[in-house]
Amino acid sequence: MNQPKPIRPAGPPAEFPGGRALFRLDPAVSHLNHGSFGAVPVPVQEAQAALREEAHADPDAFFIAAPERIAAARARVARHLGADPDGIAFIANATEGANLALDAVPFADGDEILVTDHGYGTVVAAAARRAPITTVALDPHLPDEDAVRETVLAGLTPRTRAVVLDHISSPTARLIASPRLLAELAARGITTLVDGAHAPGMIEDPLAGAADFWFGNLHKWGYAPSGSAVLAVAPAHRDRVRALVPSWEDAHGFPRSVENRATADYTGWLAAPEGLDLLERLDAAKVRAHNAALAAHGAALLAEIPGLSPLPYTEGLAMRALRLPPGTAVTQQEASALRERIAAELGIRVLVWGWPGGGGIRICGQIYNRPEEYERLAAALPAHL
Repeated sequence: MNQPKPIRPAGPPAEFPGGRALFRLDPAVSHLNHGSFGAVPVPVQEAQAALREEAHADPDAFFIAAPERIAAARARVARHLGADPDGIAFIANATEGANLALDAVPFADGDEILVTDHGYGTVVAAAARRAPITTVALDPHLPDEDAVRETVLAGLTPRTRAVVLDHISSPTARLIASPRLLAELAARGITTLVDGAHAPGMIEDPLAGAADFWFGNLHKWGYAPSGSAVLAVAPAHRDRVRALVPSWEDAHGFPRSVENRATADYTGWLAAPEGLDLLERLDAAKVRAHNAALAAHGAALLAEIPGLSPLPYTEGLAMRALRLPPGTAVTQQEASALRERIAAELGIRVLVWGWPGGGGIRICGQIYNRPEEYERLAAALPAHL
């Protein structure tokens, strides 16, 4: 974790060759919020469209073959993630993964689940349905990974049965579930569940922490179609994973039992490997470096606005966050209103998050972005604060 640096980088990164041409985004809008919903590259859109045409042409053939084709697509995704093909399953999104994982943990009376106040709302809500939760407050200004780790460990109680952590926090764009923290939790016999919504595609080895359960979206930084995510489960827990709805593949167990949705649209999952293949062809390391440099450039520009303060960050991530002036976006309702005002009046998409005392703003870097988009945001934002 790095402390905010007040010095602006020497110069903005060069435009990624051919990056903009790979997407069909509205050129009248500056999309600086790839981390929320992602954007699907044209070749992946075309691959999914071809699969849909195939399904419409002969539905019987398509759906009868779907389980085997999904397994083959899963194996391709597993190669990119460094995962066991039999240890991951396609799911719709990280929230579904959280529910599947929590259902597989054998909670007893008196058990508690530890979460943090950076956790994604629906994931925290899923935990609260299974057992009482203890919420650890992580000050956005905690200086480094050690401070985050120590704060989480200090929040454990004798009743803590499981811990749900963000891999990379959505609002503050910082690493929370570090391999060291996960190892220390495992040594204490605590089940670890990691929300890796932003990890695939942005982190080289997203499963390095060896969590008991890890769930991550492919449709953000992995260039997959919307509704494409995976759940990774350690071998000791796989027999307890049950589909949220019974399926005709239940007899096969995890992962096929989780993936079969009867007459569902499987084209996103089948096209998902195309997104990760594209990232590899573009040179994933080059893409990650470029996107991180863009986010750093934008954060340095915004840090020059009076009242905005950069937050500690993890080197190499394509997202950066800054705190807004005190009293701004104190509630999520206020944050959403400011976000939509920026979009409507400036034609710029960013994430604004609410926080007691004053919220924050998060920007992202992606190969379709240009340095001048961040410069325009920095020039126009003060009038909206």
